[in-house]
Amino acid sequence: MPYTARAIRSDAAVVELPEPWRAQAVTVVLPTYNEAANLPVIVGELFSLPLAGLRVVVVDDNSPDGTGLIAEGLAQRYGTHRLSVLHRTAKEGLGRAYVAGMSHALKQGAEIVVQMDSDLSHSAEYVPQMLGTILSTRAAVVIGSRYVSGGSLSEEWAWRRRLLSRWANWYVQTLLRMQISDVTAGFKMWHRAALEAIDLNAVYSSGYSFQVEMNYRTLKQNMKIVEIPICFAERKSGASKMTMKVQLESAWLPFRVRRLIARQRLTPTEMVTP
Repeated sequence: MPYTARAIRSDAAVVELPEPWRAQAVTVVLPTYNEAANLPVIVGELFSLPLAGLRVVVVDDNSPDGTGLIAEGLAQRYGTHRLSVLHRTAKEGLGRAYVAGMSHALKQGAEIVVQMDSDLSHSAEYVPQMLGTILSTRAAVVIGSRYVSGGSLSEEWAWRRRLLSRWANWYVQTLLRMQISDVTAGFKMWHRAALEAIDLNAVYSSGYSFQVEMNYRTLKQNMKIVEIPICFAERKSGASKMTMKVQLESAWLPFRVRRLIARQRLTPTEMVTP
């Protein structure tokens, strides 16, 4: 039987990890589209963490506000060995951006890959805590969850938005039978072996439904998912990318995921971790 998600409580303070954990090769993938104001802030927060092996990959979808140029400037400031930029010529969706960034991180030798938003809704201070969790529990992925005990949503969220988010989680959990509290969460830390077992080239979701597909593939591979509570903040600047087209894609995705993966006949496998 697949592992189910387990919640771990924490106070969200920056965790000071012991060696050799703090020197792990961790790469954070930041997809961007019109995040010129937010990107320098999140990159600065990430590089201020007590993690000597942390690197960042920015995947920019040809942002018209100049985010790509700002990313290049940050690479010069912090060093191209620490921050690399992938420029894509079109806006192809969040899922495609993550696949490109994660694949690049694996090629660079990352042992741990983090996916998080660039709009400051995900706090960098959780990253060391997530790293300690994934290493101590030998999990395939750690999810920063809004819906386990201790997790929360921004008070700025309107009740309609809260209701939609809760309904989306219930809808996906019911159709795909995933015992994960926050199945649509976008703040995750992956072990390299998990991403290799999933096969990023086989992932087809282009929008926010990428989060659901990755969770489903993980459980189908009989790998462990752990959730820790986070406070999900409102974006600091810019506009949300959650369009009606994205919402419709996400609504249809559970049916497509279940059918596609059944055809691929994925077989459970053991994930070997160090």
